Amino acid sequence: MLDIVSYMSYFSHVIESTATRDIMKINQLTPETAILKELGERLVRIRKVLGFSQSRLAEEAGIGVATLKRVESGQDSQIETWLKILKALDRAASIDALLPEDFKSPMAEVLGASSGKRKKISSASGIVWGDEV
Repeated sequence: MLDIVSYMSYFSHVIESTATRDIMKINQLTPETAILKELGERLVRIRKVLGFSQSRLAEEAGIGVATLKRVESGQDSQIETWLKILKALDRAASIDALLPEDFKSPMAEVLGASSGKRKKISSASGIVWGDEV
């Protein structure tokens, strides 16, 4: 485990390198290879901030160090490997956020809120405009 001085020293280094590094936003147009590389880089940062060496994280995740190195370098990897790594880093909530159980699309929510028929409102004058259901 890192002592407080080592942690603060490392943390300040991470902040400096993050400030100079371009932040990548992953979106629909981002190539898969670029996403894997970005996720690998993020994994390295998280691993280091949490004080894990590659060998310790690999051991706790039940994978080989070579496998972890491949994931961190952005090479193609299996989802099972990522699940093991995220669990070892105590990031199970991140897994659930990928495909939430109660997912609702924004359009479904809008349609759900306006579902049902329009209620007929009777006018005092008795005039029917033709758009009542």
